[in-house]
Amino acid sequence: MAFTFFFRDMQILELAIKHVVPFSMGRSKVRVWDAGCAMGPEPYSLAIMLAEKMGYFAFKNLTIVASDIDDQDTFGEIIRKGVYSYEELQRAPRDLFEKYFKPADEKGFYEVIDPIKRSVQFMKHNLLSLKPVGSDFTFIMCKNVLLHFQQSERIEVIRMFHNALTAGGYFATEQTQKMPEEMRPLFEHVVGDGQIHKKNGAVK
Repeated sequence: MAFTFFFRDMQILELAIKHVVPFSMGRSKVRVWDAGCAMGPEPYSLAIMLAEKMGYFAFKNLTIVASDIDDQDTFGEIIRKGVYSYEELQRAPRDLFEKYFKPADEKGFYEVIDPIKRSVQFMKHNLLSLKPVGSDFTFIMCKNVLLHFQQSERIEVIRMFHNALTAGGYFATEQTQKMPEEMRPLFEHVVGDGQIHKKNGAVK
């Protein structure tokens, strides 16, 4: 398993949030799917950054479904506890570290504060099942996962994401993962310097 850390790929997170937050305002439920969440730094980073931009009352309407294939059945317990080593947190901006983490019982470890922890729900899930973890998602993020799939598999997984998004919802992936040509009619590429896409129309 590759080592991961909090606030990785900040540019992608910031670009996505710039579009997702205005789109989310006024909604009674804001549903986000982080597909391929590993041990949790990514969905918790996303939750923290959304909390900063959405405000207290709007953030209470947010649910992040963090999913991963989790072959070893370990990710769910780690995410639910929300306890991480300082090594995983040392790149966190100091103000966010002090605001959203508290010392854990074990020396050198820190725990995500409860309001952030409650916003993230873990689900074991295989993307290649092509069955989404839910529907009407405001935002779906899938980074550093699609590159492991064959091109035909990528197309079908992205089609599944499109189906799972609410009308006008957003999809983001890493900068190097370009949208397959077959899927471009289903999305609008909304930024020039990142892979942030807005859902278009009905599935074809």
